[in-house]
Amino acid sequence: MERRTIEPRPGWQETVEEQGLIYPLTRYPDGSLRPYWDESAYYVFGLDEVEALEEVVEELHRMCLAAAEHIVTADRFADLGITDPRIARAVAEAWRRRAELPSVYGRFDLRYDGTGPAKLLEYNADTPTSLVEAASPQWFWMEERFPGADQWNSLHERLIDAWRKQAALLPPGSPLYFAHSSADELGEDLMTVAYLKETAEQAGLETDWISMEEIGWDRLSRRFVDNRLRFIRSIFKLYPWEWLTTDRFADHVLDTLDNGGGTGSTLWIEPAWKMLLSNKALLAILWELHPGHPHLLPAYLDGPRELADTTGYVAKPLLGREGAGVTLHEAGAAPVLRDEPCCYQQLAPLPDFDGNHVVLGTWVVDNESAGLGIRESSGLVTDEYARFLPHVIL
Repeated sequence: MERRTIEPRPGWQETVEEQGLIYPLTRYPDGSLRPYWDESAYYVFGLDEVEALEEVVEELHRMCLAAAEHIVTADRFADLGITDPRIARAVAEAWRRRAELPSVYGRFDLRYDGTGPAKLLEYNADTPTSLVEAASPQWFWMEERFPGADQWNSLHERLIDAWRKQAALLPPGSPLYFAHSSADELGEDLMTVAYLKETAEQAGLETDWISMEEIGWDRLSRRFVDNRLRFIRSIFKLYPWEWLTTDRFADHVLDTLDNGGGTGSTLWIEPAWKMLLSNKALLAILWELHPGHPHLLPAYLDGPRELADTTGYVAKPLLGREGAGVTLHEAGAAPVLRDEPCCYQQLAPLPDFDGNHVVLGTWVVDNESAGLGIRESSGLVTDEYARFLPHVIL
């Protein structure tokens, strides 16, 4: 793994916008605009290195699925902050019927510097973004700048195959809706949903648009409907399950949830069992089940334990995105227990490449490793000001 600088292509902004990346720039607090898509540098990997990372990703995914089984069978929902019995039952039923429920993708965030073993930082299994830039503009950049090179990137083909493979699990006779929240001002969610909708259409599925705010409730039929009063039988939502099960329509979601076997009227993708994997408590449960595993960092739910005195720790809210609420604590500092439920994970500072702190976003599609997206940040927390850089295999 090596970082190299390069001169950006003339007109790069218009190019990546045409390829689906609608926000190539990020607005900073001082009002300035700086590249989000940053092709002034790129990362180089060896083929053997990527093949080893692919194996790590698939091993971690298998471990996460086994941890989900443990959470359900041992009734450890409270460790995830799931205390509503109805939600716990819905998640458990979705897990038991997971073979009947479409599930498409997820993203592991890994700490890796090209030398030691990759370490799991978290698993974004419910509403992962940064998909479009990893799948499309990154690939076209490689073809233009490094013809004949390769890339850890089979995202587009695997997404189409996943939709095609799972099409039989969708209710017949109605479109698969794709939904995002209109409250997303940046456009990241819209862009991600639009791309996933495109891959579903290329797989031969009938699709339609809707925003989460446009979804209606028909009191007579007791079903969710679109803005033309058509029943919504299946829907992909880029909207976290923790919101879906706590907002004003949560009771209706649970009452009509299709968890396979024709038990309800609305099938949601990703399925409810993804709540088991998108929660930072998973990190602590993985460490409990696999203590000392080379690709895990020590993590606990009841406090930092020995990490406060030895390595330092990171406190992560059980639910959150873009680094929100994450705090770093050096070794020897007085332990700080947060009021909100947190996972306390060993502090493993992100690798520093020329002053840039790097995290690998490694993708899983239909249970298989599918690609890589790299983000850099100025600080040790990968936040909304992180930059996306392309990579090649040479």
